[in-house]
Formats: sequence, C-alpha cells, structure tokens
Amino acid sequence: MVTEHVRNLFGWDYARLEEQIGAVPAGCDGLLLLPYLTGERTPDLPNSTGVFHGLTLTNFTAPHMARAAFEGVTLGLGYGLARFRELGMHPAEIRLTGGGSNNWLWRQMCADVFGVPTVCLQSGEGAGLGGAIQAGWIWNNEQGSETKLAETCERLVQVDETSRNEPDANTSEIYSDALSRTSEIRKTFSKAKLI
Repeated sequence: MVTEHVRNLFGWDYARLEEQIGAVPAGCDGLLLLPYLTGERTPDLPNSTGVFHGLTLTNFTAPHMARAAFEGVTLGLGYGLARFRELGMHPAEIRLTGGGSNNWLWRQMCADVFGVPTVCLQSGEGAGLGGAIQAGWIWNNEQGSETKLAETCERLVQVDETSRNEPDANTSEIYSDALSRTSEIRKTFSKAKLI
C-alpha cells in the first residue's frame, strides 16, 4: 500500500517509479522509512504510524523517499523472516508472488534483504493456487486418498527460473545494518509512544 501511495504521490507510472528507485543506492544514503501508515502487524503495533528517519539534504528527494518506501516494506518482511529464523526455520530460498514480484528490482531487493535466493512461481496467482491445492488435497483425503500435501505441492507448484535473483553479499550487509537500525528506531519510538 505504501509503495502505491508513493507512486501516486509523485505522479509516476511504473516504469518511471522503477527508474527513479534504481537511481538511488541500496540503503538510500541513510534514509529509512518505517511504513506503518495503517499500523503494523509484524511486529504487533496496530496503532503505530509511519516514520522517515535519517533525512539529510542529500537524501531528501523524491527518488530517495520512493526507494525508502520499498526498502521499508521489504525490511519489514525481513523482520518477519528473522523471527522465523529465531524459531529455527532457515529457508534455502523464498518464493515471491503478487504484483510486486513482476519487478526485477524489488525481487533483487528481497534477495538482498533476506540473504537467500528469491524466485517467482510460474503461476502469477500464488495465493489462489495455494488455496486450490489445499482444497483439492482435503477433498482427495476425504475420498480416501493418502497423498501427502508436500507431494501435491511438488507436482503443482512450479517456479519460473527466469525470475530467480541471487543475493549480493555487499548489499545484504547494507540491508542487515538497515534492519538493525530500523529495529532500534522502532523500539525507541515505541517506548516513547511516538509511533
């Protein structure tokens, strides 16, 4: 939602948005956005608000703000993945779906934030496909089939190898630092009831 809001705010089409974001280095020259425009679910901050942090004369530009929006959303996903890792889950790759997954730049940003390869599905409707697989699997089991869900998924979920992005170690380090900064800002602002 925040990325669409930024695009509309600056009156850019998708091609212009990608061009502007691509012109700004990873880390936005220190600009961070906590994109909690309607609260946040992970972490559980339902009444929080958004925060731009680290504004300078260098990064107080529309392209920096746009990239900070994309990075802020992606760092939020990175926060969620970090929680999974704390619980012992360590994915070898992340599968992306939805409209944003059509954008190479965002897929690369995800790979760099997550520190693992990202890849899209051949089906552009990952949620719909997942729902259909689960419904079909349940129906089959009700009919007496003993097929395992993992077997069904392996047969029906195919990745699009042309959409694979590998993490860049240098950029992953930038995003690791940004994720740490974001967490500290969130803790400080939450404690002071500023978000």
